Amino acid sequence: MKTIKFIVGLVSIIGLTFGISCSKSSEPKEAEVPPEKEVTVKVMTYNIYGARSGGIPDLQPLADVIKRADPDLVALQEVDKNTSRNAKHGDIAKKLGELTGMDYFFAKADNFYGGEYGDAVLSKLPVKEKKGFNLEVDPTLGGERRSVARIKVEKEGKAFYFLSTHFDHLGDERNRIKQSTDFVTMVKEFDLPVIGGGDLNARPDSETMRIVRTYFTMGCLNGNCSQPTFPSSGGDRTIDYLFYAPLDAFTPKQYGVYTWANKESDHFPVLAVFKIN
Repeated sequence: MKTIKFIVGLVSIIGLTFGISCSKSSEPKEAEVPPEKEVTVKVMTYNIYGARSGGIPDLQPLADVIKRADPDLVALQEVDKNTSRNAKHGDIAKKLGELTGMDYFFAKADNFYGGEYGDAVLSKLPVKEKKGFNLEVDPTLGGERRSVARIKVEKEGKAFYFLSTHFDHLGDERNRIKQSTDFVTMVKEFDLPVIGGGDLNARPDSETMRIVRTYFTMGCLNGNCSQPTFPSSGGDRTIDYLFYAPLDAFTPKQYGVYTWANKESDHFPVLAVFKIN
């Protein structure tokens, strides 16, 4: 009789334990959230030296520099379109797009050599929108009107603007001060984050760059934009930049001046990789 009671008790205990175990295993577990994949974009700014006397002799070396650097987006300055100076190339932005396998957009700054002159962008990313703007000169100084070429792009569902510009080159800084002020005012009205590239013809400690930095963050790591970008024959000044806004939209991951490209233009190309936040 005792044996039977023991067996019944043991079965009850086992059943109770099993029941508790089953009830615990049926409780839903908190889902583990996988880490978010880092989305980056590689961008380049490059003054292609179109304003030199006689124009650009050959586009292939410029295209080869871009293909070797392999950016997603390129900001180009000193770009001719159907000018007599670069008659054999016609629409330079279009031709460089064909040679690199990238989409393109040209923004006119002014009429020039029987055609047009301005800035352009190239893109591997799908281009959703293309738009051009102008930057005027200080009327007390005079000089060349400048342009801004802007495209809207998207990478892995993250949309932003990419643009190219080129500030005045005169020794007197009044035009650059006006253009940088107008540029910042313009971009503040954009409805998406911005990455820009350009030959700003201004050194890091200039008033022009102080104005630019009131809204933009320089893409150079730790804010150290000291590596020379001009001239490519023996760089002694930093005047080409990559920059972004707002501050929390992107995170710089890499930044460098490609000094190996020292024959194709009088400027070195500047490259950066940004994490898109």
